[in-house]
Amino acid sequence: MKKNVLITGSSKGIGFSIAKKFSESGYKVILNGRNSKNLIRAKNKIKDSFIERGDLSKEKECNKIIKNIIDKHKKLDILVCNIGNGSPRVIKSNYNKWISYFNDNFFSAINIIEQSKKYLAKTKGSIICISSICGIETIKNAPVEYSVTKSALNSYVKLISMSLGSQKIKINAIAPGNIFFKGSVWEKKLISNKRKTLNYIKENVPLKKLGNPEDISELCLYLCSDKSNFITGAVFTVDGGQTKKF
Repeated sequence: MKKNVLITGSSKGIGFSIAKKFSESGYKVILNGRNSKNLIRAKNKIKDSFIERGDLSKEKECNKIIKNIIDKHKKLDILVCNIGNGSPRVIKSNYNKWISYFNDNFFSAINIIEQSKKYLAKTKGSIICISSICGIETIKNAPVEYSVTKSALNSYVKLISMSLGSQKIKINAIAPGNIFFKGSVWEKKLISNKRKTLNYIKENVPLKKLGNPEDISELCLYLCSDKSNFITGAVFTVDGGQTKKF
């Protein structure tokens, strides 16, 4: 029987790449996002995929999505929490800006994990949280709010791994660096000022290049496989050597 994987924020970018990789590897893929058109477009490009639309910053929608998955597909083997946003959806006040960042980068993962864990325990499943190097050390020009929320996510993965481990659930995080894909912030930077952007990469990234979504999806697939059965509570950086923390 095929394993079922729910990938949040999977209609484009890194999430779409992860979904495509799992599909190509024989998994049944459940796509998630807020935009129906983007989800349908993604589904049409990914074999054996299904859609569960919803805003995961809201507990009730998370509960509904997981209930639908269990009703339709009977089980859940893998959860990939990919939702993240470096720009707030709400900027009415400083408080609302912080809440928006936390909703997109922290609670969107925590909510769906809480709703999923009893089903993942039954399948001895895996959870992957897509974080950022901004949550590991100070990155120039990164919004403070974004960095704080990704740091919180990294801490959560480390701290919750013990209780989830007692239920035979693995949880790890992947912290990407500068990843290029269509529509990404790096595409916009290259269009805006190619020379400045390339100089930044040359000066700050030892490998002197941008990463691509496949760098993330390959690692994600490995961490959810039986080959990684002794890895949990870890945060893996995929950044071309940019971060310097030991």
